[in-house]
Amino acid sequence: MDKKINIAIDGPAAAGKSTISRRVAEKLGYIYIDTGAMYRAVTLLYIEKGKDIIDSLEDVEITFKRGDGNRVLLNQRDVTEEIRSEAVTSKVSEISSFESVRNYLVSMQQKLGQERGVVMDGRDIGTTVLPEAELKIFMQASPRVRAARRLIEEKDRGSDIDIEQLTAQIIKRDELDMNREISPLVKAEDAVLLDTTEMTIDEAENFILEIAQNKMGEV
Repeated sequence: MDKKINIAIDGPAAAGKSTISRRVAEKLGYIYIDTGAMYRAVTLLYIEKGKDIIDSLEDVEITFKRGDGNRVLLNQRDVTEEIRSEAVTSKVSEISSFESVRNYLVSMQQKLGQERGVVMDGRDIGTTVLPEAELKIFMQASPRVRAARRLIEEKDRGSDIDIEQLTAQIIKRDELDMNREISPLVKAEDAVLLDTTEMTIDEAENFILEIAQNKMGEV
């Protein structure tokens, strides 16, 4: 029987990480951890409570509930929709750069990966959170394509933002993520590059599953 492995999937905003990671986890029977949602939850709390919350993160609990999608609970409160607001999106890179926030959430994420059998996505999983992960994927796509994908989500939420605004936001987010001092967005040396610009979700999913099955057979 193949042993369980950890799969780290990194990449910029709207590259398809969450959708594909969730599907890969379901196929393998693994746990899916959306670390971006964790940073968004802390950002939401920062917006609501002010900057002092950053000094009391030990009181913050973030959990995931399966069932109706992957629900995100912040101190037992369902914030799945709230953390995708424009207000959170505009500040999440800034809040994610705070050392206390990253240290706290990285520690939480590492504990989740201790038992293996985890698909975790984010921006520093393969380099910082799970550097020993058996499979690392760095997923990317052109800014315009990523903006088009995000536009569909925004329209579903009733937002009237246009693709030009989204493209500009994504490029700015990339710059912030790649240039922050702590755990910047960067491809791990041993990560497999996956450009999803011209790929379907099924193609990207199958690409990762094939490599994962080979890795599981080697463990």
